[in-house]
Amino acid sequence: MTRRLQHDVGVNGSNGDSADGRRTSRTGAAAGASTGRRAAAPAARPRGGRVRMTGKQRREQLLDIGRSVFAERGYDGTSVEEIAERAGVSKPVVYEHFGGKEGLYAVVVDREMQLLLDMVTGALTGGHSRELLEQAAFALMDYIDTSTDGFKILVRDSPVAQSTGTFASLISDIATQVEDILGLEFKARGFDARLAPMYSQMLVGMVALTGQWWLEVRKPGKAEVAAHLVNLAWHGLEGMERHPKLVGDRKA
Repeated sequence: MTRRLQHDVGVNGSNGDSADGRRTSRTGAAAGASTGRRAAAPAARPRGGRVRMTGKQRREQLLDIGRSVFAERGYDGTSVEEIAERAGVSKPVVYEHFGGKEGLYAVVVDREMQLLLDMVTGALTGGHSRELLEQAAFALMDYIDTSTDGFKILVRDSPVAQSTGTFASLISDIATQVEDILGLEFKARGFDARLAPMYSQMLVGMVALTGQWWLEVRKPGKAEVAAHLVNLAWHGLEGMERHPKLVGDRKA
């Protein structure tokens, strides 16, 4: 649904900042009528002192503002009125570009998910398996550090009407990338490679939840957190039993 919404809102936003444009045209027409000698030159600033933007510029501005407000207030606490007010436009401009709050939110989430996925997959440049684990941990910590608002949005629950674009689905996408690495490592060590998908979910989930905690405390430093994550994950894998058994009484 996220990508469908992104396509739809892209079409809606392609006509430019027409609400502002109509206002500017009326102002220019009035100026031309009052002089009677020459047509009014294109105004650098429409009425109200706002800089006129192209449709693409206005769309990017609304995305930046929406991202900030969603991170600050959450989806339910965000209104089209506030986004429009911060952008210095009327509500119809927001609706024209995105169809409403849900459409804007969908594009913001889609962009953040793609950014994080690209950072993680791009960081996996090869080397020893432990080094690959370090690269993945660092990529997530880097994302949290440089795109804090985006991470806050991703870890919150999505609105009920949105069936995709959740943090859980993103973690699943990243885990799929790790799965291939674990599968090769399992085969080399004589473990059942069919268990690699489950272990990849465990590893990525551990890193993601640690990232949520670090987002609030911001200490120890990023490198130290990554080192401890890899310490737990790597030595846990290194000492793993081929056929683990529960030691307690419960068996089911």
